Amino acid sequence: MEIRKVGVVGLGTMGAGIAQVSVQSGFDTVGREVNEELAERGRSTVERYLSRGVEKGRSTEAERDAALGRLTLTTDLSAFSECDLVIEAVLEELELKREIFAELDRVTRADAILATNTSALSVSEIAEATERPERVVGMHFFNPAPVLPLVEIVRATRSSDEAIDAAYAWAEQAGKKPVRCNDTPGFIVNRILIPLLNDCVRVLDEAGVRPEEMDKAMTNGVGWPMGPCALIDLIGIDVHVHASEALHGKLGEPRMAPPERLLTMQKEGRLGRKSKRGFYEY
Repeated sequence: MEIRKVGVVGLGTMGAGIAQVSVQSGFDTVGREVNEELAERGRSTVERYLSRGVEKGRSTEAERDAALGRLTLTTDLSAFSECDLVIEAVLEELELKREIFAELDRVTRADAILATNTSALSVSEIAEATERPERVVGMHFFNPAPVLPLVEIVRATRSSDEAIDAAYAWAEQAGKKPVRCNDTPGFIVNRILIPLLNDCVRVLDEAGVRPEEMDKAMTNGVGWPMGPCALIDLIGIDVHVHASEALHGKLGEPRMAPPERLLTMQKEGRLGRKSKRGFYEY
C-alpha cells in the first residue's frame, strides 16, 4: 500500500523526532498529545530542530516552513481516521499502549498500518489489543530520530507481510536505513547494547574507572563514536533502566539487570541530559 498521510501518537522526545522525520520527507502528518499545551510543546521542538537545520545550511527557510505546514496538531485519536500509517510513541507502559492501540483499531481505516515505537515491550502483546493484529508492526526509531538512520521493523506474531513491507518502504522513503527482525526481547540493537552498556557501568566501580576515562577508552580503543557513559546520558538513565528491567524480566540474564549505580542515579534524579545531570553535567 502507498502511504501518504502519517499519524504520530505522543510528541515527546521520540514522537516529535518521528514527526519531524515525516514532515521533512514530504508527508502530511498529524501529531497527537493529551492536551494542547503538550501538543504545542511538541510542535515547538520540531520547529526548533528544523530551524537549526536552516542555521547550519542543511535546508532553507522555505523548506522549513513547508515542513511545518505539513504538521497538524490534535488531542483526539479520531483525527487519525484518514491516516495510512500511525506510529505510537508514548510512555513505555504496556497497558497504556494497549489502550491506545485498541482505540486506534476502532478509529482508523481497516487497511491502515499501526506501528509502535517501543524499544523493550512485546509488539505482539500490544497487537493483541486490536481486532486486526495483522496490521500491527514495530517501528523502533533511535534517539535522536531525525539524526540516527536505523529503524527496526519488527514482525509481531501475526503481522502480515503487507504491513511489514509497507512500513519498511515508508522508512526508506523517509531517508532511514530499516532492518527487519522478529519480535524478540530487545529486538536487535538493545538485545546486544543494553547488557554491554550495563557491563561498562559495572566496570566503573569494579575497576575504579572514571566516566571520562571509560568513554575515552571505548572511543579510542574500540572505535565507538560516543562513549558508553555519554550514550546512557543521551538515552536517559530512566529509559535505560526501564529497558534493562524489561529485558531482565523476559530473559533472566544477570547482565540484563540494571546496575546499582544506575538505580541510585535514577532515584537522585540524575537522568542524563534531560535533567542536566547524569554521568556528566550539562
